[in-house]
Amino acid sequence: MAEDIRLTCATCGKGNRLALARLTERPKCGNCGDLLSDGSVPELDPKTLERAVQSDDLPLLVDFWAPWCGPCRVMAPEFAKAAKTLAPTVRLAKLNTQDHPDAANRAHIQGIPALVLYHRGREIARLAGARPAADITAFVTAKLPAKA
Repeated sequence: MAEDIRLTCATCGKGNRLALARLTERPKCGNCGDLLSDGSVPELDPKTLERAVQSDDLPLLVDFWAPWCGPCRVMAPEFAKAAKTLAPTVRLAKLNTQDHPDAANRAHIQGIPALVLYHRGREIARLAGARPAADITAFVTAKLPAKA
């Protein structure tokens, strides 16, 4: 029997259930048709972030950033490289702290860029400061159990 997982669509915020074995097939949202775990880095709103943190079965690494932050802009392409490397078993996303300061406060973000790794409803680890893709990938790999 195939193991099913839950994923929240970053575009429409709807929950999706799919077979874990289908992750490599670039699954799409049953509601809006957008890809669910393709190695892209979507921008989340607070409501979608909360839903994904609470209900998704895949680990989620969130970059809390702001457009005025130089280190955040420098790290953006490295974060995108890490997303491609970690896909499809880990999803990466961004949350703009300038547009959503309350979400940053709820996550206890004190400085940016800040990377927060979530898995199955809880925070697993944090990493502060701009990092190259290799460091981001190593951080995620070290913090997750062997079978995420």
